[in-house]
Amino acid sequence: MSTWRVRREGSPTVVEMPSAQAVADGLRDGVWSGEDEVRGPDDRDWQSLEDHPQFAEIVAELEPPAPPPEDEARLDMNPLIDVALVLLIFFILTASYATLRRSIDLPEGPSDDKGKTTKPIPKEDIRERVFKVKVFLGDDGGVLVQVEDKTVTLAEAEREITATVKGTGKREMYLDVASDVPWGAEAQIYDIAKGLEIRQIYLANKK
Repeated sequence: MSTWRVRREGSPTVVEMPSAQAVADGLRDGVWSGEDEVRGPDDRDWQSLEDHPQFAEIVAELEPPAPPPEDEARLDMNPLIDVALVLLIFFILTASYATLRRSIDLPEGPSDDKGKTTKPIPKEDIRERVFKVKVFLGDDGGVLVQVEDKTVTLAEAEREITATVKGTGKREMYLDVASDVPWGAEAQIYDIAKGLEIRQIYLANKK
């Protein structure tokens, strides 16, 4: 009976097998791997089982199948889902904040027995607190400013308004600007009022 010798790869220990069939059975049972070396009765040198002509086909059958190639056309949707979730959370928080701002209750004014929330201000109090300023165009097209009962040019308006504020102590202005007055002239009146620390400006109803 021919004897086959098998050893682990690089191992000096040799196991003798009675036949090639016994070696093949050891391969199928997992005793040997394709890297282990075998030497038959007619072989001059040691060979790995996967390279030996009698066992190469068996080793090929026992090797696990190669994984399928990765599909390069496949799209990874995870980053897109993450970005969509972040945007969704951002929009939810923004909408919640806007809703919260709209839902803030304003304090109610004091009400009297008749359910009114404001009380009328007597005309005497208005006269004590408010001075009148009227801005209009003269016959020559120049801008004129009437402070109380005195009419001056736009260049003299600051001096006249300052004298009125200091003389009367009034810090509220009733401003009536004609529709044909340039915006620059009206803005100059606002600048004068700001410099004099006018607390309130009441605009005349254009209607």
